[in-house]
Parts: sequence; structure tokens; C-alpha cells
Amino acid sequence: MFHKVKCVKALDNYILEITFENNETKYYDIKPLFEKWKIFQNLKNIYGLFENVKVDSGGYGISWNDEIDLSCEELYNNGQKK
Repeated sequence: MFHKVKCVKALDNYILEITFENNETKYYDIKPLFEKWKIFQNLKNIYGLFENVKVDSGGYGISWNDEIDLSCEELYNNGQKK
């Protein structure tokens, strides 16, 4: 079962606020990905890129460009409730 993304918002300190189609909201910290995958460093090195996050067609994930994206299940399973 996929937990499709309804909307995403970039917050301060490289945190994403993700609302899923079931109206559950979670918070996902991007910072650990800076070390795990080099491409994610672009989110802090390219001015304004992090804030340009968008929901992919169908809600199966989010993306910033053709190279940087995250799946809806990654966000749901590893996101934190506040």
C-alpha cells in the first residue's frame, strides 16, 4: 500500500512537512541525506533549490529536479510525527 503525498512544504533547517492523502502529516529531515548521497548536497549548495520541492505526478514521491527525489514510502516510513 502506498501512502501517497498530497502536499509538501519546505521548512527551516532542511525539514519537509509532508501531508499524505490520508491527511496524516509527518516531518522529514533532509540533513542526513547530505552525507549518504552526494547529490542531496545540492539542496544546500544551490540557492533556493530546497524551497522548490514539489509533489510528483500521482503523489508517489517528491522531487526538486530530474536528479533529486524521494519516494512516498521513504517519506512516510522515516518521517516523524510532531
